[in-house]
Amino acid sequence: QVQLVESGGGLVQPGGSLRLSCAASGFTFSSYWMKWYRQAPGKERELVAGISTSGGSTTYADSVKGRFIISRDNAKSTVHLQMNNMKPEDTAVYYCFAGLGSWGQGTQVTVSS
Repeated sequence: QVQLVESGGGLVQPGGSLRLSCAASGFTFSSYWMKWYRQAPGKERELVAGISTSGGSTTYADSVKGRFIISRDNAKSTVHLQMNNMKPEDTAVYYCFAGLGSWGQGTQVTVSS
């Protein structure tokens, strides 16, 4: 079955960086766009970034454009989200998603001084 395991979250100060990882299994990873979503307390889950099957195309929410970078390693079935110049409003649980209906447990990111 589809499994998505996110890691790399934590507490970071404003202006700092974190790199999230998502290990995928149970499907042909290289055949699917991969996306990162986030959900802050009391808010709906929102799309943060997406990457095409080859990694040649990416898309970002306006709120993270220029600060976050999504990448993937098809040989290792992993997708990453490099988050730079982080802001308190980036605080949320971050999830990766393959569009197959399954979600992982997410990883908590907290930006605070």
